[in-house]
Amino acid sequence: MTKARRILVTSALPYINGVKHLGNLAGSMLPADVYSRMMRLMGHEVTYICATDEHGTPAELAAQAAGISVQEYCDEQYEIQRKAGEGFNLSFDWFGRTSRPANRKATQHFAQALEANGLIEERTSKQVYSIDDGRFLPDRYVEGTCPTCGFEKARGDQCDNCGRLLDPVDLIDPYSSVSGSKNIEIRETNHLYLLQTQMQDRIREWVNSKGKNWPNLAVSIANKWLDEGLIARSITRDLSWGIDVTDADGNPRPGFEEKVFYVWFDAPIGYISATQEWAEATGGDWEALWRTDKGADETEYVQFMGKDNVAFHTVSFPVTLLGSGEPWKTVDKLKAFNWVTWYGGKFSTSNKRGVFMDQALSLLPADYWRWYLIANAPEGSDAAFTWEGFQSAVNSDLANVLGNFVNRITKYTASKFDGKVPDAGTAGDAEAWMVAELKERLPRLIEHYEAMEFRKAAAETRAIWAAGNEYLTKAEPWVKYKTDVDAAAIGVRTGLNLAALFGIIAQPIIPDAGKKILDALGIPEDKRSFQFGDIEALLDALPHGHEISPPDVLFQKIEDAQVEEWSEQFGGGDQA
Repeated sequence: MTKARRILVTSALPYINGVKHLGNLAGSMLPADVYSRMMRLMGHEVTYICATDEHGTPAELAAQAAGISVQEYCDEQYEIQRKAGEGFNLSFDWFGRTSRPANRKATQHFAQALEANGLIEERTSKQVYSIDDGRFLPDRYVEGTCPTCGFEKARGDQCDNCGRLLDPVDLIDPYSSVSGSKNIEIRETNHLYLLQTQMQDRIREWVNSKGKNWPNLAVSIANKWLDEGLIARSITRDLSWGIDVTDADGNPRPGFEEKVFYVWFDAPIGYISATQEWAEATGGDWEALWRTDKGADETEYVQFMGKDNVAFHTVSFPVTLLGSGEPWKTVDKLKAFNWVTWYGGKFSTSNKRGVFMDQALSLLPADYWRWYLIANAPEGSDAAFTWEGFQSAVNSDLANVLGNFVNRITKYTASKFDGKVPDAGTAGDAEAWMVAELKERLPRLIEHYEAMEFRKAAAETRAIWAAGNEYLTKAEPWVKYKTDVDAAAIGVRTGLNLAALFGIIAQPIIPDAGKKILDALGIPEDKRSFQFGDIEALLDALPHGHEISPPDVLFQKIEDAQVEEWSEQFGGGDQA
């Protein structure tokens, strides 16, 4: 056992506007949960922090459409998202909110520290004002033709076609995406600008240093922004919902009474404020996780996010932390994911394309989805969700390879050995083969998790389950029982110990199934970790005579008729 490590895990904050779809889940919260569970099972001290990202225009517009206040809307949506997270067994140590007082205080603190260091200045800028909407339009709510590539649906902040960062005033034929109105004009307004340009060299040096522990996807996105050259970015907006802009004494900043901080300035600060909330609620030490002068140098900080969030986490947020001049912890390992696609296209609520977290749980338990999304994690490239692929993974990996193994060996023990671990028989060639398999595969499984290679970890988990099935084929306890009960006993005893091992290694990805297996086998809580020790002893770890009980069927197979029904309900197949 190596020394226990202290690990801080954060996953990109889900936006408050609506339940997240399976692609959002697969690209941040789920792998962060699997990693957190695995590190806890390895004996490490893990704090997994997340929160809802609640500010910005989308929340205002959604509340307006629902005919309720923004606060009411966010309160409702927070509960819905919290319950969806619970339903998927996401093991957050804290699930906070960026609209809470802790984040208001932290955001205002950072703004003041940055300004004191000469990294914020007030500027007059030109901004799009929609006369029909009666409001200034944030960048993403202005659309038009990209001046660089001619794409006709470019947003004011970025062109999705060529990837170029834009200023909405540069768009050709701009219009409001809120109302579609072209009755807009450019007006002057004052805002605070974060002078990222002054941090260009420092951020480059930081990315070069920390990026050694990041996947290529994350490093390439960070370097793309740095190569294009950092620009001063506005960190305030003409909105009413958000964190108010104050001066150094905490009073409203003159001229900014009707403005708030930009959501992308305050959202990542929410990692810190949510950790502070966790500490206040639990007695935990938030400074040991976030302040390098208080022990955070001993903390490993690991972030999980989809590729669209990488730039903000590798440039803007580090500018905030490093630019403050204070001893804040910055990320050590940043795991970025590509997209989960829906039959080659994007998830779409309006077109009934794709499954969202709450809908998924109404169809099948969390473990079914967790397994498929991790086994097909969008790591090296985008990964397509298909009903057929989902059906195949569940039926083959979960029902046949894992479920069938546990079902066969426990039921056979109940019928032939009075539901007790037999003590007769001597290990032979089949057991030696199984030990050799585990000696090779278990260390490799741990390596994949340490490297945050989730597809490989799932594939290795399945390979170990499959090896167990092959072992039973070699050992043939049901055949040997007819002529030599002792020879059958060693196969059953080894099989039961394998079932326990399979339950243990299932826990990070499919925790409910893992628990059911371990409960049925009567494995004590303190024996469910990844501290395997002597592999040979692992196959004879259960006390002889120990009582077990067959669990209920772990996984029901998905039938073709269900696939047909879901394809019709949610889109997919020939509807792509």
